[in-house]
Amino acid sequence: MEVFKFGGASVKNAEGVKNISQIIQYHSSHPLLIVVSAMGKTTDALERLTKAYFEGLGSVHEIFEDIKTYHFQIAHELFSDGTNPVFDDISNTFVEIDWILEDEPFNFDYIYDQIVSVGELVSTKIVSHYLNYTGIKSQWADARNYIQTDNTYREGKVDWNKTRHLAEAQLLPLVQQQIVVTQGFIGSTSENFTTTLGREGSDYSAAIFASCLQASAVTIWKDVPGVLNADPKWFDHTELIPQLSYHDAIELAYYGATVIHPKTIKPLQNNNIPLHVRSFLKPDAAGTTIGHTEKPLRVPSFIFKVNQVLISILPKDFSFIIEENLSQIFDILHQHRIKVNTMLNSALSFSISVDHDEEKITKLIAALSVTYKVKYNKGMELVTIRYYDQQTIGRVTENKKVLLEVRSRHTCQMVMKDNIQAFE
Repeated sequence: MEVFKFGGASVKNAEGVKNISQIIQYHSSHPLLIVVSAMGKTTDALERLTKAYFEGLGSVHEIFEDIKTYHFQIAHELFSDGTNPVFDDISNTFVEIDWILEDEPFNFDYIYDQIVSVGELVSTKIVSHYLNYTGIKSQWADARNYIQTDNTYREGKVDWNKTRHLAEAQLLPLVQQQIVVTQGFIGSTSENFTTTLGREGSDYSAAIFASCLQASAVTIWKDVPGVLNADPKWFDHTELIPQLSYHDAIELAYYGATVIHPKTIKPLQNNNIPLHVRSFLKPDAAGTTIGHTEKPLRVPSFIFKVNQVLISILPKDFSFIIEENLSQIFDILHQHRIKVNTMLNSALSFSISVDHDEEKITKLIAALSVTYKVKYNKGMELVTIRYYDQQTIGRVTENKKVLLEVRSRHTCQMVMKDNIQAFE
């Protein structure tokens, strides 16, 4: 059996749903598990809805109505018969949000997961109904019945033993009988509360299912031809990487390559399951295959992360930064759920680059400032070059001021800005 994952861009409209149904039809001669994300920018819209609900804004009703209208419009374009059961299915799913909005808000992260997860539930119901409507027999399945997590809302930690048992005992028999359509991004606690696996976590869901079901391969269908050596938003000329090792894929994903979710690769590597990244716009093209290969990348790969904050942490006295300080600093980072994108340690300071989340960063700096002197710069860029050389470094640092640089054998990371402002 194989696992196919389709992201939001592939199902952003009726034409997209029709297109992926053709891809599924072409590959339907063998067992398939189809993992689908929320449609288009639905997750962003549901995040706005959650924020408006918590802040008591008057825009709650308008945002929610726009979300519902968007999905019903796609359904009407797909199904000529207005009495198709898909319409009741969509309505009944959105009722879950209605129930939440009737109560007073509490625990933002918990409510976030209950609301935002509805995007995946609705999209997969539309896709499953459409497959059956066009003669492709499929079964809708609730991912929350199989992917079990702890109670870390917005970034649930997978209980692999429970998940594997449920997937083998209950999901595998379904997949062996017909195509199964399920959700990415979501799971469930032992108390049956919905959790999400972190933003863009649908790729990870596909890897979890593939690992637990011992799939022969995973294919992630994207709007790009495969894994490129740079983001086309930043470079006019990019190259397709036909083959990529698990190790290089993990490195690129960890450093921020958006084509693959960082947690996706390891479960597949552990089970020797190849990952294909292919274009749903050109489904006949080979794309990129990630697997066991010793071949290094033949071209440098570039990863840009913007809106970074460079934070330097220094002792308030005249002591050095030692293991005890680092332990305390990382504990504070963990408490505030801050992911470090790069770091550099010297005798008197510890510097990190992190994504700029205003609320989180404000609280982090306040917590660090109790014990340490903290300097920081906002609006920074982090550039990572895998398999760098001096020419590539010169190319990306032209007209830039580099504030931090970290090099290893194959990877160079630089935090930089056009016009440097003084540390605050």
